[in-house]
Amino acid sequence: APAAMRADSFWENGAPLAFNSARFSGLSVGVPGTVAGWARALDRYGTISLAEALQPAIRIARDGFLIDPIFFDQVRGNVDFFDDVPASAALFLDPDGTPKDVGTVFRNPDLARAYERIAHLGAKGFYRGAIADALVGTVQNPPVAPTANHVWRAGLMTMRDLHTYTAPERSPTRVSYRGLDVYGMGPPSSGGSTVGEALNILEGYPLAAMSRDRQLHLFLEASRYAFADRGAYLGDADFVPVPLRGLLSDGFAATRRTLIEEDTAAPGGVAPGDPWPFEGATGMLLAGASADTEGLSTTHLSVSDSSGNVVSYTFTIESTGGAGLVVPGWGFLLNNELTDFDFSLLDHPNSVAGGKRPRSSMAPTIVTEAGRPLLTVGSPGGSTIITTVLQLLLDRFDTGMTLPQAIADPRATQRNGTTTQAEPGFPTAALTPYGHRFVVNPEIGAATGIEFLSAGGVVAA
Repeated sequence: APAAMRADSFWENGAPLAFNSARFSGLSVGVPGTVAGWARALDRYGTISLAEALQPAIRIARDGFLIDPIFFDQVRGNVDFFDDVPASAALFLDPDGTPKDVGTVFRNPDLARAYERIAHLGAKGFYRGAIADALVGTVQNPPVAPTANHVWRAGLMTMRDLHTYTAPERSPTRVSYRGLDVYGMGPPSSGGSTVGEALNILEGYPLAAMSRDRQLHLFLEASRYAFADRGAYLGDADFVPVPLRGLLSDGFAATRRTLIEEDTAAPGGVAPGDPWPFEGATGMLLAGASADTEGLSTTHLSVSDSSGNVVSYTFTIESTGGAGLVVPGWGFLLNNELTDFDFSLLDHPNSVAGGKRPRSSMAPTIVTEAGRPLLTVGSPGGSTIITTVLQLLLDRFDTGMTLPQAIADPRATQRNGTTTQAEPGFPTAALTPYGHRFVVNPEIGAATGIEFLSAGGVVAA
């Protein structure tokens, strides 16, 4: 165990958490933040250079990989947008306008060239010069075909935005649960605070001694109340006051717990609570709650090495296919992360503003015991990420499931709505008497995790 742990983190458009023997941190990456995040992470925690780290990606982009059914289906779902953009169509589609066939090789030589430039010049190879010029030009004047059947609006990104971009450091969230320390991603991600608040609520129940249906009922209700508070208070803390200490306090969790009926589900959306007194402030309660418009297309990696380094890494371009725009000559898609802002309210913590970062639900999580890594988990899935990670932690630490069993366990997600989405196999019949109403979602999340064993081995699932 380290003699001292640093609680640093970087925020961009993704959200890794990293643990090593001297420092504990959170990182994140995206476009345009990807390269800054990679460079910063490697500089502070890495054992190889950015140029070395990019070599496998350069090789795969140049030599290609076999298209599988998942990749084919993802491209097929974007054909109507990709065929508006010649650079996107040339990369992802055959000349007849259909996705490249399963079993054929997908190559991206332009992306290999972009990575080679970054490997040679470092981060400035992305934020300045040829790539930067092409990126800004694509945003300001989308290069679409005359036959495009969608409206492609010009964006506002400038060269100054790229030149002045930074990967700021932020502290991870931390709550104690059953004697373990659970670290997550802080604002403007809502993952760490919402998972943490729900865990604080649930810690007041002897879940291990309860029936499975009662455990799941309380899981759904704790999620409901935590999501109500997420919807009211989470945003970019550089722009708005976020009562993070209050939201993660045991006292606030106790006030929310008193509202939960142990045998009856709330009939629909519940109102947010008031965490400000637990923040040491008053009079800042927000009545409005934001809409949940996040897409479900995200990626999560859980990684460890033989030296004890751990990374929980969630990253996204928001929707599969992002904004649909491949930067001509450089082979990468632009994201559509701005859709994570709330556009229905002008004075909400997550309302759009220049320079502001949108709220996300990324919840890369690292659990430690006595200062040593015990578990790392995470998932894609938009706002369902939060409930997926929460259910995994409950399954592992309150029901006695192994990590593989917890990841395989059919999931449900309650986000302060009138209905609960549930995967096939989730015990909806046992929970219907509580008043829960379910709709089927064929897949919630795609979680990965690693558990660290006392003998030095790991279980990965």
